[in-house]
Amino acid sequence: MNATVAIQPQEVSNMLLAFLEETFNSTQGIYMDKDTSMLQTLDTITAEEASIPVGGKCASLAAQVEHVIFYIENFERYALQGDDTPPDWGHVWRTVEKVTPEEWEAAKAKLRATYERMQNLFANNPMWNQDTIGGALTIIVHSAYHLGEIRQALCVLKK
Repeated sequence: MNATVAIQPQEVSNMLLAFLEETFNSTQGIYMDKDTSMLQTLDTITAEEASIPVGGKCASLAAQVEHVIFYIENFERYALQGDDTPPDWGHVWRTVEKVTPEEWEAAKAKLRATYERMQNLFANNPMWNQDTIGGALTIIVHSAYHLGEIRQALCVLKK
């Protein structure tokens, strides 16, 4: 007989915060190598490198970053305001390619602020259920996917 053990809300929050931290800010060895988080990786990339499309039909790294921000901000509007307006998922891919050094620094700062809002949302969520856990996991998994895309692109860009 399998016994079901309830997970306390704080345990869920702590687990999701650890995964979020691993993906965005500081690797702890949960599933990534040392110093390979999103923000750590982006700090090694110049605006010039961020502006190069990787391959004929692939986006620039600047577009990848803007897409992650866009995705999380859409999640925020849905989770916090109930806004289920269908987003234009292709907008970033069609409009973002080259960035100036100032624009690149602003994009990285905006991503950090977006990550910090998610960190706060995860830490202060009073109700973990199927929807809120699912939403938190989509933020982590989707962002980790794009981090992988960025890190793969660096193999081409930083020869």
